[in-house]
Amino acid sequence: MSDTERSLPAVRKLSYAAGHFLNDLCASMWFTYLLVFYHSVLGFQNTDAGVLLLVGQIADAICTPLVGYESDQTSGCGNYGKRKTWHLVGTLSVVVSFAFIFNQCLGCDPNTPQWASLIYFAPFIIIFQFGWAATQISHLSLIPELVTCEHAKVELTAYRYAFTVIANITVYALAYLLFHGQAAEDEDSLGPADTNIFRNLSLIVLGIGALFAAVFHLGTTERPNHKASRDSGGEEEEEEEEAEGERRPLLPSSTVSSSLLQWKCWLQQPSFYQVALLYMSTRLMVNLSQTYISMYLINTLGLPKKYIATIPLVMYLSGFLSSFIMKPVSKHIGKSLTYFVGLLLIMAFSYWVLLDHKMGQQIYGAAVLLGAGSATILVISLSMTAELISDQTQSGAFVYGAMSFTDKLANGVAVMIIQAMHPCHTVVCCPACVWFYHYIMVIVTGGVAVVAALALCSILIWPIRIRARGLQVVSDEVGQVPEEAVSQPFIAQHPRPPGFGQHGVVGPVVAHPLLAAKRSLAVGGGGVPAAPRLAARILPLGVRQLQEHGACRTGKLSPFQDMRNLGFLLR
Repeated sequence: MSDTERSLPAVRKLSYAAGHFLNDLCASMWFTYLLVFYHSVLGFQNTDAGVLLLVGQIADAICTPLVGYESDQTSGCGNYGKRKTWHLVGTLSVVVSFAFIFNQCLGCDPNTPQWASLIYFAPFIIIFQFGWAATQISHLSLIPELVTCEHAKVELTAYRYAFTVIANITVYALAYLLFHGQAAEDEDSLGPADTNIFRNLSLIVLGIGALFAAVFHLGTTERPNHKASRDSGGEEEEEEEEAEGERRPLLPSSTVSSSLLQWKCWLQQPSFYQVALLYMSTRLMVNLSQTYISMYLINTLGLPKKYIATIPLVMYLSGFLSSFIMKPVSKHIGKSLTYFVGLLLIMAFSYWVLLDHKMGQQIYGAAVLLGAGSATILVISLSMTAELISDQTQSGAFVYGAMSFTDKLANGVAVMIIQAMHPCHTVVCCPACVWFYHYIMVIVTGGVAVVAALALCSILIWPIRIRARGLQVVSDEVGQVPEEAVSQPFIAQHPRPPGFGQHGVVGPVVAHPLLAAKRSLAVGGGGVPAAPRLAARILPLGVRQLQEHGACRTGKLSPFQDMRNLGFLLR
């Protein structure tokens, strides 16, 4: 199908982008306010607050690839679509659990030990992270299924990120209104009196997110699952397909799509690890800066608590504006250079923070740099992931799940390490934590940006593409045939598909003896006795090569089917 036929109208782009709005609202609260809420409001120790975030990140890291694999394998609920089915399951899980996370422990009092509170909150966090992972993976997996053009994927990802920015703006605007409307004696510090603010904010977030999730499910149509349709056809259809396979030649026409990769074969692709490192570094910069910006504002800069709403708001407003120019910029200079521009903005923010120890109103300018840079690298990293998947949409959820696995696990471990290194062991910040959060903001932006730059350099040197893996090299003793011995009409009638050898088979070493055997069988005399011996030597070899190639592509080739296909060459 052409790119023009697969383009989406604006209404469907908006309805698709709305599908991740609930996740974005909850993620904004999770990364920006979780440590602040549990440490400064509920009075948890730094390590205990870090443990809760680590539990959530580990649960998300485990659930993400599992959900991705199951999303690829299952057929969904009826004709609803497998991606949308998992999206619905994830949405319901998030709605049920999230309100309990930003609230006081039910039945707890000031004398309740913290370990009991940790046990109370952990199950809700795990359920929330499962739902978040199911929603995220199913939503991302729809991108390569809805559009095929690379620029269309960037555009759809930009729409998605634009809604992410709108979600963050919504959360921070609501937080500012709630903080501003609070009538407290001490307006500049967080404490137990702010519990109701975070509880009300979580409830409002769930209501708005559920509404946008309904828009997604009503306005987005998932393509039918052809595999499920074939499976439901019964044994008769399988027999017809098997009979058709006997008549189908080994060398298909050029109109046939490329073979399909199974999940385990992605682990043999170098580009898979390149993109995973780039995506993990991107998420570390975005999430850790979002997590510790509140601590930096309150403890290092000593700003009033309303700044934990206004500064993130400025960050995401700048990100929102930059998302609209992402497509034309990436189209003119390419995705890699666009990503590098985003890295430069983040490094400029890190350098600014490093030099300016007593930043006042200048923090708004630094927030613009961080917001625009974060938006740029996040959109481009997602579009690079979609480029890696390309037309392998049947295993796209596994790829997104694996990428997210590295992201969540790395974020959880990083936060736990930072919390364990915290110099203060009290709820109130001691003088040592002033410099602690200052250097944390420098490291999680500028330091991680260096790692991301190295990953980007590897992609520039070795571009993203699916490489042939696991093919055996055949010894020359099998036999060689001069090039002029190849039948040109035979090759012309059967163009080679992508990924096959010069003569349409897995490799030219196998193709030469096969065609030589065909030529020998076609002529009389002394060539006839040699043909059976030659065929006896090369047929098992060809079967083995085709089986290994097919196992990494479809996993459905049988020795009998391979023998029939090889026999076609000798007919």
